[in-house]
Amino acid sequence: MTRFDLFIPPVTELAESPVWDVDEQRLYWVDSTGGALYRADGAGGNIQIWKMPGMVGAISLRAAGGALVTLDDGVYTFDFDSSELVKLVDPEPSAASRLNDGKVDRQGRFVTGTMSYALIDPSTNWLVGKIETGCSLYRLDPDLSAAEIHPNIGITNGPCFSPDGTTMYCSDSWAEEIYAFDYDTTTGALSNQRVFASYAKDKGVTGLAQPDGATVDAEGYLWSVAVYAGEIRRYAPDGTLDRRIQTPTMKPTSVTFGGPDLDVLFVTTMANPDLPVPYPKDGPLAGGIFAVRGLGVTGVPQRRFAG
Repeated sequence: MTRFDLFIPPVTELAESPVWDVDEQRLYWVDSTGGALYRADGAGGNIQIWKMPGMVGAISLRAAGGALVTLDDGVYTFDFDSSELVKLVDPEPSAASRLNDGKVDRQGRFVTGTMSYALIDPSTNWLVGKIETGCSLYRLDPDLSAAEIHPNIGITNGPCFSPDGTTMYCSDSWAEEIYAFDYDTTTGALSNQRVFASYAKDKGVTGLAQPDGATVDAEGYLWSVAVYAGEIRRYAPDGTLDRRIQTPTMKPTSVTFGGPDLDVLFVTTMANPDLPVPYPKDGPLAGGIFAVRGLGVTGVPQRRFAG
């Protein structure tokens, strides 16, 4: 029987990018709009916080220690002991966009992407109508070189990889689609883009669903949240909807598998009480992190960045 437990109480404005550390059995995540990194132990205790100088898109752990962090103006390394940030690259040095979500591939490369500020109404800090954008996906290799791997994306979210690494999934939240790509595990190049799952055609109970963060389980099925619709969706490798699970809050933001047996699905959520109509309001648990048990599946350990 599926059960949602509150793992972390609401301590963030916009919890995103959950990462389970299989070596130390700890959960990392970010407060995107609050500009902070968080870490908790395997029981949800001993929470540590590191403030960042701006908005945070994603965190990934490094094989050399510390983490990679995407901030407004680039990809940085971060040392948890000294709190030192070192900028590696700003692949899109434009005031019109910022880096958002990112994930490490099965070979230890980091894939991230941008989102367009042109989609944000500065008076409400919220989304406006559909437009053409110049944002892209980028790959950071272990030698710290960066390359554009896919153009024309509005809001990058949920990059993740099949268990064998040969398929990459990524959402454009504003296009309301999850895309699948063939992924060259040798070069890190993308090809054969196709729509994997369309949220534009399945808007959920609120009619507002957008794909946000995602992960892949050991069976190769994709788990994606439906933000603004209070859902987690599990898709088969052929894109067929396999399972739809209602969440305790209406604005889940991302998911990752963790726990000693990688059979717990951690779900981050958004607090943000000031969204304009018609976006749904939430109760006092919004902004918390949930641990979902009893799903009957396990995840795949997340790789550390090899650089």
